[in-house]
Amino acid sequence: MKVLYLLGITVAASSSLEDEVAMLRAEVKAQQQMAQEQQALIKELLEEVQPRQLQTYATSAELATQVAALQATDYSLGGALDSAWMCLCGALVMFMHAGFGMLETGSCRAKNASNVLMKNLVNVCVGTLGWWLFGWAFAYGSAGVSSGGNGFIGWHGFAGFDFYTQDTTTGIITPATCTSDGCQSTMLSWFFQWAFCTAAATIVSGAVAERVKSPTYAIFAFLMASFIYPVVVAWTWGGGWLATILDVGYMDFAGSGVVHLTGGVAGLAGTIVLGPRKGRFTNPEEFETHNLPLVVLGTFALWFGWYGFNPGSTLAMHDYATGAMAAQVAMNTTLSAATGGITVFILAYVITKKYDVGGLCNGILAGLVSITAGCGNMECGSAVATGFVGGLVYQGSSLLLQKMKIDDPVDAAPVHGFCGIWGVLACGLFDWGKGFDHYHGWSGFGCMMNTAGTACQTGYGGSAIGAQFILCIMVILWSGCLSAIIFLLLKLTGTLRISEEVEAVGMDEHHHSPPKAYSLPGVNAASPQKGVMQVVPGAPPADGPK
Repeated sequence: MKVLYLLGITVAASSSLEDEVAMLRAEVKAQQQMAQEQQALIKELLEEVQPRQLQTYATSAELATQVAALQATDYSLGGALDSAWMCLCGALVMFMHAGFGMLETGSCRAKNASNVLMKNLVNVCVGTLGWWLFGWAFAYGSAGVSSGGNGFIGWHGFAGFDFYTQDTTTGIITPATCTSDGCQSTMLSWFFQWAFCTAAATIVSGAVAERVKSPTYAIFAFLMASFIYPVVVAWTWGGGWLATILDVGYMDFAGSGVVHLTGGVAGLAGTIVLGPRKGRFTNPEEFETHNLPLVVLGTFALWFGWYGFNPGSTLAMHDYATGAMAAQVAMNTTLSAATGGITVFILAYVITKKYDVGGLCNGILAGLVSITAGCGNMECGSAVATGFVGGLVYQGSSLLLQKMKIDDPVDAAPVHGFCGIWGVLACGLFDWGKGFDHYHGWSGFGCMMNTAGTACQTGYGGSAIGAQFILCIMVILWSGCLSAIIFLLLKLTGTLRISEEVEAVGMDEHHHSPPKAYSLPGVNAASPQKGVMQVVPGAPPADGPK
């Protein structure tokens, strides 16, 4: 019995254990099914999130490739902005030739109007060829000291050679290489600087107007654009020896000295060698402005073009800093022009007791020339002071030339030469560095740093002014002496000045077809000054009523 009892207990225990195992298996199976469902849900969620996730993991090599691609895109976009900006500003500077043409034509006598216009057109065409053949190479053909140049003159890039890279196998051209320093082609710089070159050359045409032979002036314009002006650029903007003079270097943001003084002193040399127009200081009333509307139109055209001349000299527009600098330059340019114009206008009224519109126009130009050097390193109050003094300098130098009987028909030397000197000096005097100890110069909104780059360099004030004086002296010696030599040689060969007969009759009638620029009623053909309009109030037109 005891054995049977134990056997029964064993059977019962075994049956209970099997039930528990079955229950555990059922629970495990349920847990597995739940886990599978959760895995399926997680997979579904991942598939939904994957297209919307913000970033993916990448290797360092993949990351470097992506960064390089973004930089290339950024550089390319910056290069496109720079190109658009400089092409626009270069076109504005080129439009200044329309202003020069109108201003010079209106300031001279009507009998020479066609000839004055022709000289302005020839100046641009001949100057362009000179700049292409020789000028660019002499100015920017590695003259810079920092690039291993001689600091005096460049030597490669003649006639556009080597302006871009061409694959010798495929012939594919690479116009520019984009780096963090910029993405500009050489052609872009050539175009922008060409506009400045021809502007410097055309300044001379106004100073020698109405008595220089046309082919002779074309020869001088070619020499000016291909050699005289480019060498000044090589010393300065090209990174030559003046760029590091006195350890601080010169400062001429847009060309009061490099462009305007170069052209102004060349024009002064030309008008002195030529001598005055016949009767200029015995019958001055015959040499008054014959067409004041053209003078005013020309002045506005020049003022408009100056917004390419000065703001465009930032030479870039790919970041906020250059944009802010261009705006500062534009504001300074505007203030100085307005101040210079009003200053001369008031001075002329005090002297003559009459309103002088021509003087107002030249005063505006004097203010523009004066601010061109320092427009990028002075604040607006200093720009007003620069324009004010520029007006005084113009008025004083104009009266001085008349006193010395130097005949400058459009006051090119007072506006561009004398005010160019003042502009270069004002650039150093009014630099917006703290006091006279700190100097900003080419650093723009920031100061010139010490060699370690940790703090503003001190003690540059006197050196900066000295560098500006040296720039003025060297430009006067180089441009003035070479221009005087060229004009003297032409004079000795008898090819410089027109004959007295042609000067009396007028170059338009003697050399041009049609023989006069104007065909207007009311012109008195019997007048000893041909081409001067005699207007009788209330009288009918000379060719009868319409």
